[in-house]
Amino acid sequence: MSDRYAVILAAGKGTRMKSKLYKVLHPVAGKAMVDHVLTSVNEAGIDEVVTIVGHGAEAVQELLGDRTSYTVQTEQLGTGHAVQQAADQLAAKQGTTLVICGDTPLFTAETITRLIDAHEQSGYKATILTAPADVPTGYGRIVRGKDGHVMKIVEEKDANDVEKLITEINTGTYVFDNALLFEALDKVGNDNVQGEYYLPDVIEILKEDGHAVGAFQMDNLDESLGVNDRVALAQANKTAFKRINEKHMRNGVTIVDPDATYIEADVVIGADTVIEPNVYIKGKTVIGEDNHIYAGTTIRDSIIGNNVKVRSSEIEESEVKDGVDIGPNAHLRPNSSIDENAHIGNFVEIKKAHIGAGTKVGHLTYIGDATLGKNINVSCGVIFANYDGVNKYHSTVGDNSFIGSDVTIVSPVNIAENAFLAAGSTITKDVPSKALGIARSRQENKDGFWDHLAISKKD
Repeated sequence: MSDRYAVILAAGKGTRMKSKLYKVLHPVAGKAMVDHVLTSVNEAGIDEVVTIVGHGAEAVQELLGDRTSYTVQTEQLGTGHAVQQAADQLAAKQGTTLVICGDTPLFTAETITRLIDAHEQSGYKATILTAPADVPTGYGRIVRGKDGHVMKIVEEKDANDVEKLITEINTGTYVFDNALLFEALDKVGNDNVQGEYYLPDVIEILKEDGHAVGAFQMDNLDESLGVNDRVALAQANKTAFKRINEKHMRNGVTIVDPDATYIEADVVIGADTVIEPNVYIKGKTVIGEDNHIYAGTTIRDSIIGNNVKVRSSEIEESEVKDGVDIGPNAHLRPNSSIDENAHIGNFVEIKKAHIGAGTKVGHLTYIGDATLGKNINVSCGVIFANYDGVNKYHSTVGDNSFIGSDVTIVSPVNIAENAFLAAGSTITKDVPSKALGIARSRQENKDGFWDHLAISKKD
């Protein structure tokens, strides 16, 4: 097998997106389009990748890092001109080069591998990846001779009426003999409506020079979708989410309604987990086995253990260990950690806090910047007042303590193990082990008040 290279075209302005965000950075299933493309190229075993960047180059480089090298196309003068920018890195090398667009996020590593394998086995010097299209409008057409061999590719804007009737379209993805590719690029002109240097012209140049050119046709067009506007972006997202959901279901995950479940590309889910409708699982979330994610839940960049129940809640950048029960309508904000068999109930907000194993936080509570030990009972309406308007402060609560309803803990304080905090207290000082902390006005009963009130009403 010869050395394999790839050129990813990611320099286009993307004006039809009507967006301030660089086109190839628009997310599909939670991952930038160009990241999808590079991931598939890397998984296909390509030896060296060059990404052509233009507008937003710094943002693309920051995202993709050292998984690829880069070259800048300062003027957008067409796809042929874009590939030519990689000459310094690739022109002197021998091997096979894949050219793929950075706005085609649905291509799989399997398709890329099949395409390159077919090219190398056929002996062609160029292979075009094509697809059948019921409505080919907007795509370049594959023009074949009477013998069925590829003659040329004609762009939509340059096609005549007969050529526009052709339904085999160019997906914009090619494989070339590397040395011949860069030789032919030097011969490409810009005598066309747009005044640009088209990569498809390389096909005609190679044929004129006597080299064999072939086509590898995909079964359908979906995988080759190029995202040029928001409509296509929505279509790509729909296809990507469907593909992701099917993968998880085949791996033993129950998804009650795949059409109403949104799992992003880098999410990992264990077997026998059940996911109800209207659930969003985002980022690099890892979910274990035997969990139940109820309807209306959002989980982002979090780690969920096994046998966890999450009811209509939001979890962000947090860790939830085995056997935890969350919700409904709880909110775990970033840097929260919930240990085994804890309970986080309805309308509870946790922020940058650690909740120990077996601790129960039932309802209507805010815990921020705190460390709670094991087997603590946090009653209704408890507030950790952690912010004084300038700084945030941390409090701790020891194992087996009891916090009564409507307690406010004014941080920073330390509540020792086995302590009791009386309902309605405002705790501003440390509470030692086995002590009762109480900070509220003493109750006073006014005898005969009812009669006094009745007399007042008559008057």
